[in-house]
Amino acid sequence: MDRQRIDKWLWHARIVKTRTGAAELVVSGHVRVNSTRVVAASHPVKVGDVLTIALDRRIRIWKVADFAERRGDATAARALYVELAE
Repeated sequence: MDRQRIDKWLWHARIVKTRTGAAELVVSGHVRVNSTRVVAASHPVKVGDVLTIALDRRIRIWKVADFAERRGDATAARALYVELAE
């Protein structure tokens, strides 16, 4: 797998609790991929993409490091990204 839908990746990485919540976050314009605002939950991300997300009144910046087939525990989720800034 070299790409994954952004809503699915956000859910697998445990950035949000539900896939619906991930889709709503993207559609509401709170997510940027490589500095470009994304408004489609189906937008694909690939390893190396930098995500800028406005979440919980903070700006979070993550780099996509991997993909998962299924949503795992918190340890598995942390392996999917590298946090670039807090």
